[in-house]
Amino acid sequence: MDATALFSFQSGLYVVSASDGEERAACIINTGLQLTSSPIQVEVVVNKQNYTEGVIARAGHFALTVVTESANMMYVGRFGFRTSKDYDKFDGIETCQTILGDPYTPENAACVLACDVVKTLDVGTHTIFVGEVKDAQVLSGDPSMTYSYYHTVLKGKTPPKASSFIGEA
Repeated sequence: MDATALFSFQSGLYVVSASDGEERAACIINTGLQLTSSPIQVEVVVNKQNYTEGVIARAGHFALTVVTESANMMYVGRFGFRTSKDYDKFDGIETCQTILGDPYTPENAACVLACDVVKTLDVGTHTIFVGEVKDAQVLSGDPSMTYSYYHTVLKGKTPPKASSFIGEA
């Protein structure tokens, strides 16, 4: 089987974040998707090894921020290559809160969605969180970053915890 065939799927780059009242966490994902329009629902897929996964589960809500092409590798690294367990990813940058209390930064963001978790699905290494959108804000008119742009222009790599990671055979 040639698993690289999956590289043909188009996806974006997103920051998913949450606060459970005591802790806040965030991570980069490439698996955010609108599911329905009435009610408006989205899904995010988060590796169970990511600290953010536990915070979302405890909080019962999350923010989903669509990353724009204005983001550089320092921004991606802030949210994607460190753990929220040991590092406050929002320290030192402009941080806002959704109506549900989840942190997000308007920096390098096309929009932000505030979502209540209405369903979860355990898919082995990852958890799918289905969120009903309670609020949405457009933050800029900049183009959204695709995962292809991340790989070809920023020369970003897929980390092992990403749902699209394909290891050496």
